[in-house]
Amino acid sequence: SSPAADPAKAQAVALDKLLADSGDSRASVINAVGNVKGCRNLDGAASDLRAAAKQRGELVNRLAGLSVDKLPDHAALTTALTKAWQASAAADNHYAAWADQAAGRKGCKKGQARVTGQTQAGNRDSGTASTEKARAAPRWEAIAGDDGATARAPSPPAAGRGGGPSAP
Repeated sequence: SSPAADPAKAQAVALDKLLADSGDSRASVINAVGNVKGCRNLDGAASDLRAAAKQRGELVNRLAGLSVDKLPDHAALTTALTKAWQASAAADNHYAAWADQAAGRKGCKKGQARVTGQTQAGNRDSGTASTEKARAAPRWEAIAGDDGATARAPSPPAAGRGGGPSAP
């Protein structure tokens, strides 16, 4: 049936597009965190991380405005996605602050950024994001299988981090 004839399918297609957009900044975030760890391009890394945090905030706003009431288990799915993107945004902002700290006096030692409270907070929030994405994934898989939308699995955590900015 066409999306116009099937409201659940139309909602699944709209949510699928949002999920596709959610993966756009993943590579940028992974590279930025790697640059911070290695004390490289710290200003650029901080800028990339703040841009990713902004994008994740926009995803939360777009999700809030999306009609998904015809989808199965939609409340649990949208709650998990909202929490995941909020935690990812918080992690990105903590990692950006870590980049700022690394750029400061004694922020790097032997080519490595010192671990700070911002690093630890970023790792914690990134882990929360991964947990919430894992909660969202099976709910989305059930919808994707029924409506022919793109199947998505949570991405593994970014290398060396407690969790990663990933799309379900």
